[in-house]
Amino acid sequence: MKVTLKLFASLGAFLPEGAERNMIDLDVPEGTTIRALLDRHNVPPQSCHLVLLNGVFQPVGVRPHVALKPGDALAVWPPVAGG
Repeated sequence: MKVTLKLFASLGAFLPEGAERNMIDLDVPEGTTIRALLDRHNVPPQSCHLVLLNGVFQPVGVRPHVALKPGDALAVWPPVAGG
């Protein structure tokens, strides 16, 4: 099934070849969870601060359990520092 993965700021380095503008459409097996997709691309869990599935925040505790559906968009931002 097709899903879109969007990785922003420093996380963009974990996108596979062929990604454009911080995003890529991927084929993933049915039942793939948020955490499984991020693990597949070696995105460190501690670097996933803000995770949105179709624009809805996904807390850390649900990420290993929420299965993606066809057409879903997963967007992830790292922690932001500054002042």
